[in-house]
Amino acid sequence: MHIFSFDTLTIEVAVKLIFAATLSLILGFERELKRKPVGLKTSLVIATFSCLLTIISIETAYTTPGRDAVTITMDPLRLAAQIVSGVGFLGAGVILRKGNDNVTGLTTAAMIWGAAGIGIAIGAGFYLQASLAVGIVVIGIECITPFMMRIGPKRLRQQEVWVKVRVEKHTDISAIIDFLQVCQFTLHQVKLTNSSYHELQAKLITIEQQDFLQLYKSLQALPYVTYVEIEFV
Repeated sequence: MHIFSFDTLTIEVAVKLIFAATLSLILGFERELKRKPVGLKTSLVIATFSCLLTIISIETAYTTPGRDAVTITMDPLRLAAQIVSGVGFLGAGVILRKGNDNVTGLTTAAMIWGAAGIGIAIGAGFYLQASLAVGIVVIGIECITPFMMRIGPKRLRQQEVWVKVRVEKHTDISAIIDFLQVCQFTLHQVKLTNSSYHELQAKLITIEQQDFLQLYKSLQALPYVTYVEIEFV
């Protein structure tokens, strides 16, 4: 058996690797447009090597010669199953929990898992199924989700923003709360701090379209406000 025989890189294997890389670029491009930490290169690497490992797993199971004295039983997708578990550490690395209890990166982590799924599917020969899955995911994220956020239930149309406001006297906290309610904001997860200054931290929820830059200027213009910080969720 020659190590560098043509069988080690058939046309079918090359097509699978290229097809997996191409489909992964669609997911990576979507993340890249949204400035997420996992983009084109990461998706390409995950999908291509997942495809390669799946091919190796399947080919090894069917080409390993038997032994007269030992019965060898191999699962064609055993190595591929470990990819699903192993790629989890990459997904965990992009999930962030901020100080205001806001969790980000879940969609990106799911995209990492999906890129591995593309590689496994293509490596196992499921071209149409992988293409259909990518199409459904992209359409769902880019078309259906924004559409539902426009016409769907009130909860989906809510805008969220974190504010931190410091005032001189504790009686001014009530004035800040009244001001925010007049601006059509609902206060959620309120935190009050009393030290050398009086501080209000809250997550604001609104359905109306808001100019948050104008909100920042309005809060800063209040005579009893000494510090304003706004963080978009």
